[in-house]
Amino acid sequence: MKMVMVVYNEAIDNEVMEMLEGMPVKNYTKVLGAYGRGASSGIHLGDDIWPGRNNILYVACDEAQAQKMLIEVKGLRKQFGHEGIKAFILPVEDLT
Repeated sequence: MKMVMVVYNEAIDNEVMEMLEGMPVKNYTKVLGAYGRGASSGIHLGDDIWPGRNNILYVACDEAQAQKMLIEVKGLRKQFGHEGIKAFILPVEDLT
């Protein structure tokens, strides 16, 4: 089992959720309003100087679904790269 973590600019939330809807994945956790700094997306602190925030999406799934999700995120990255979106695949060691 894998955990896919997608960190993305809140401006493209609709597109990310549409991507998720088009996949066989039904369960997820979404964290709204995360702050951070990315090499390509810049600083997002949600204030007047560094506007914008990120959202984080966590999806526990099997290896095949994780790889499919990574391909979909790469497509969104090509389309919205300047807004910032990245995916990370992490191993899930235990599920209780």
